[in-house]
Amino acid sequence: MAIALAALVGYLLGSVPFGLLVGRLGDGVDVRDYGSGKTGFTNTLRVLGLRRSLPVFLGDFGKGVAAALTPLLYSDDAWARCAGGLAAVAGHVWPLFAGFRGGRGVLTGGGVLLALNPWAALLVVPPTVVTAYRWRYMSLASIVAAVLAAVLFLLLAAFDLHSWPTGVAAGAGGALVVLLHRDNISRLLAGTERKIGQGGERRPSGQRP
Repeated sequence: MAIALAALVGYLLGSVPFGLLVGRLGDGVDVRDYGSGKTGFTNTLRVLGLRRSLPVFLGDFGKGVAAALTPLLYSDDAWARCAGGLAAVAGHVWPLFAGFRGGRGVLTGGGVLLALNPWAALLVVPPTVVTAYRWRYMSLASIVAAVLAAVLFLLLAAFDLHSWPTGVAAGAGGALVVLLHRDNISRLLAGTERKIGQGGERRPSGQRP
């Protein structure tokens, strides 16, 4: 029951489409009509700019933290916390409140990992930032973060430095993030991927992911 409740609450939290809300309420813009067509921070940054997209960063990250911490109110089951976190990522990717068209779950997943193991999550930040700064591809930085987090969290679980549910959650979340970036991976290999700050143009009519 605790796991099911955590998953339900997590999914509903993850389904709050901050990118869509900020775009519509602030500028009357549906960010899904621009750039990658996603509602996450990367696309809102392209479409709305840094200042207007900061609430999206905080909201997407914060709902991951909340989803992984809320189960502590009624259970000490590690699986419940991880189920809530993974469900929040799923909610962000396939949001109930935005026609099941959301983002790629990177920031929400980062919030989940921070709630589950803050020190391990923080270790992933420097290589992610360096990757984004050096190569200027947000997609590449996201993939690096997902893979590093999955490997690190699984290793920590293997050495009994945190619970196996935490390791499994990071591994599953990391795999999902990489899978959702498969189109970006193709463009990276082809040399056609958009760099940070590029690609915020309007999408052809009727073309949403």
